[in-house]
Amino acid sequence: MAKTTVLAIGIEPSLVAFSAFPGLTSELVTSYINAQIEKLRAMGYEADSCLIDLGDTAEAVAAAALGAKQYDCVVIGAGLREPRERLQLFERIINLVHLAAPQTRICFNTTPADTAEAVRRWVEP
Repeated sequence: MAKTTVLAIGIEPSLVAFSAFPGLTSELVTSYINAQIEKLRAMGYEADSCLIDLGDTAEAVAAAALGAKQYDCVVIGAGLREPRERLQLFERIINLVHLAAPQTRICFNTTPADTAEAVRRWVEP
């Protein structure tokens, strides 16, 4: 039986100005992302990470990841939804997921440390 597939889309941490996110750093967020992908895999999911820039190639990178395989669930990272200046990028990525993978469940984490919980709300391994 095939594993449930998950794609986590988020902003590349090295591109984020963390002044809007007290207590977070690029290194800390990167470690959370890696730990959550490993946690998903340990839970029985086939999980991939897709880190995008702030707009220049974001859609192309996300589209390539979505085209690589059929995903059962796509997690949209909290850093893509906030701060408010990212609203249009967030909308473009959501619409891309909707068009490229209409059968895929979409979920949202609230921090880089609760991705696995977001996925479990929508799909089982």
